[in-house]
Amino acid sequence: MTRENSGLTFLAKKPSDCPVCETRFYREEMRTGRGRMIAGELTDELRRTYEPSQKYGEVYPLIYPVVVCPQCYYAAYGSDFFEADAGALQRVEGDTDRRKQAVGQLFSDLDFNDYRRLEEGVASYVLAASCYDQFPPEFSPTFKQGLSCLRAAWLCTDLHRKNPDEHYDYLALVFYRKARFFYILAVEREQNGEEQISASANLGPDLDKNFGYDGVLYLSGLLEYRYGPRSDPDRRAKALDRAKRTIARIFGLGKASRSKPAAILDNARDVYRAIGQELGQELRDPEEDIG
Repeated sequence: MTRENSGLTFLAKKPSDCPVCETRFYREEMRTGRGRMIAGELTDELRRTYEPSQKYGEVYPLIYPVVVCPQCYYAAYGSDFFEADAGALQRVEGDTDRRKQAVGQLFSDLDFNDYRRLEEGVASYVLAASCYDQFPPEFSPTFKQGLSCLRAAWLCTDLHRKNPDEHYDYLALVFYRKARFFYILAVEREQNGEEQISASANLGPDLDKNFGYDGVLYLSGLLEYRYGPRSDPDRRAKALDRAKRTIARIFGLGKASRSKPAAILDNARDVYRAIGQELGQELRDPEEDIG
């Protein structure tokens, strides 16, 4: 049965042809305006919340950015979907069965030919994270895997709120931990020249505001603090010290620091101090340590 279209989205008139399996499909895109998106608060994870509207109800813009072939489940962000080289596409094709099986274990009734639900939204990011593993460095694949896992975690928290008995909170935790791994690895690869995070046009992490490289540094520290391993105290301490130094890189001297968004500076300062407190260090602001 075809799902009801709420008026939030439309199917593109022009078809797209999958570069992996040549299946023709019609992308779903979100309409804007007319009170569809009522912006709410920005969370400390830099996610924009939206208030339900009387006409359209709950709105989840994050469901739609990943393009997914409904046949082979090749998935990538819109700017990359048709740009991957032949080698990457060949590797993606060879991984099709494993990719489809993996998301099938999470959701049994996925249908990317129909209007998307939260389930397709989560699955689209899981598929994107898998496919970017086959992309060359110039696409910033490690960062995009991290971004995809973070957004999957966010959408899982939405699913948990709607279906609290389905263990989506545990699935969210899994994706938060994966996001932590990829964000930290992306920063490391940027530093050693393996990949350039800046090759990504929009670093998000959400759709309405691009917090740039500072946002990546902040989230790598925040994710380590919240979701890093805790079983080994020494390892935890070393990881937190690294996260603290990463966050400190956001802060510069004078005007360079003051010109940055308050959402970054205020949240980064809070996380920096929280890490220092856990490490048993004297409470200081990052500007003091830089100075």
